[in-house]
Amino acid sequence: MDVQAYLNRIDFKDTIALHKNVLFKLQRKYLLNVPFENLDIHYNRKIKLSVPDIYQKIVKERRGGFCYELNGLFHSLLKQIGFDAKLISARVHIKDDDYSPEYDHLAIIVNLENKQFLVDVGFGKFSLEPLKLEMNQTISDSFGKFQFDKFNKEYYRINEVKDTNVLPQYIFKNEERKLSEFSKRCEFHQTSEHSHFTKKKLISIAKTNGRITLNNSQLKITHLENEEEINFDEREFESKLKHYFDIEI
Repeated sequence: MDVQAYLNRIDFKDTIALHKNVLFKLQRKYLLNVPFENLDIHYNRKIKLSVPDIYQKIVKERRGGFCYELNGLFHSLLKQIGFDAKLISARVHIKDDDYSPEYDHLAIIVNLENKQFLVDVGFGKFSLEPLKLEMNQTISDSFGKFQFDKFNKEYYRINEVKDTNVLPQYIFKNEERKLSEFSKRCEFHQTSEHSHFTKKKLISIAKTNGRITLNNSQLKITHLENEEEINFDEREFESKLKHYFDIEI
């Protein structure tokens, strides 16, 4: 992997150092330049969980991906730079105390300056910066407020805080995993009718003051507190994809 080409892809121009400010800016830049997308699933292109394949797609072809690709490649970048980073498995909240199976989501834990940070560039609309793993403290982020607690003896839980509501996002064990361990679940999300990723095309990217999201027949543009929804004929999807994301498939 060409680290400099990767840094160019995310428009990171600062000096690299094993410092909190660098880690935080790397995540911000990644989210503002690389979209979350599931398009390969709908164009019958198999997603392979190998760093060279993901690098080709995200860096050389200037595409995006979903959690296994986005966080899988970001973890590889952090390791090559020298950060103490590990992959973790997360289970996404469904309802009440019900969570998806193990390996349903891939995220990263970084040990830095005697602290641990949850790093996640593959969960769609989530935090803009890493979240310090500290129990029952509200963390204010440009994209919202977040809070960690314990789900049980085995799992940590990350929640989003909206007004007085605490909304569970996912649970995870602070246990290192290998990218290959996510292969079965990655295959499920590409092929199963029960996966939400097979339902419709989706591509979304964060902006400093909002977000742009495109699916089969709807474009949603949020800017500060304003939200615009544009419905269109499904045959126009590729032209919208090119115009708003500069991607051709």
